[in-house]
Amino acid sequence: MKACVTGATGFIGGNLVQALLKKKYTVRALVLPGDPKIQELKKNKVEVVLGDIRDMESVKKAVKGCDVVFHCAAVVTDWAPERLFEEITVGGTKNVCEASVWAKVKRLVDISTNDVFGLREDVVMDESFPLEPWGEPYPDYKIKAEEITWRYHREKKLPVTMVYPCWVYGEGDQTFVPLLADAIVKRELIFWRKDVIVWPTYVHNLVDLLLLIAVDKRAIGNGYLVHDGEFVTLQKFCEGIANTLGVKPVTTHIPYWVAYAAAVVMEFLWKTLNIEKRPLLTTYTVKNLGSRLQFSIDKAKRELGWKPKVSFQEGFARTMDWLKTLDSVLLKTK
Repeated sequence: MKACVTGATGFIGGNLVQALLKKKYTVRALVLPGDPKIQELKKNKVEVVLGDIRDMESVKKAVKGCDVVFHCAAVVTDWAPERLFEEITVGGTKNVCEASVWAKVKRLVDISTNDVFGLREDVVMDESFPLEPWGEPYPDYKIKAEEITWRYHREKKLPVTMVYPCWVYGEGDQTFVPLLADAIVKRELIFWRKDVIVWPTYVHNLVDLLLLIAVDKRAIGNGYLVHDGEFVTLQKFCEGIANTLGVKPVTTHIPYWVAYAAAVVMEFLWKTLNIEKRPLLTTYTVKNLGSRLQFSIDKAKRELGWKPKVSFQEGFARTMDWLKTLDSVLLKTK
């Protein structure tokens, strides 16, 4: 089997590449020229195609001759020019779909997000729920990209499977856990709603599902939510990080409306002053870290016989062991 991975130097893509190599796949990666991880990929016998997902010829070169394409590339922040969301998240997905049809791939596995199902708290959401915009660029452009993918499935018979990860964490994470740890150590973290629910997704559980989907024909035309099978409150998650680092847990709470108003003001000022660095608060962050959403992974269990191999407790423990090795975090605790 030959697999192409877009976003291969990212957190999910990087772990997926390693898992594919262990499964004896031949792996090809579409990587931007100058990416610092290019030599590491080549050292691991990954075929590197230098190019941009916004360039159709680059994408065609990457997917040509591949059995399966894992599309992991996207704008993964909530603070970027909308032009980039349009060009990379949406335009890049269109290029991957078009190239995959051209190359006659056997499967396109597209990484979406649980965010696409909206912000309803009154129900347990599953894959049957309609896509609901947030009024925020990250989830809303993900929805636009997903709509393109399903259109290619309907109109051009592209064999698509969609995956909806919840909060992905694990060793090597460069955003979620390290940023929370940094805010906890600096005493910059605040909460704006009690008992906020998060659904952790240990990266190896996600990759395990991706590998199954790549070869299971029952997955074609379907989408699957994925998490560790249980939720935890944001406060408990952060308390675990604080205990790992030997610092006092954060207990500061402010009203939700105060946090949201502050985010609106910060975003306005940052945009007015053309500040590229992400503000401390954004409206997306306030919504995302202030919700009590519920998600079911019963479909993957029922249809594919999949279940998380690593419990949240074990995944969190492994991640904390890794976190303790990071000089960037440990130096701030001293």
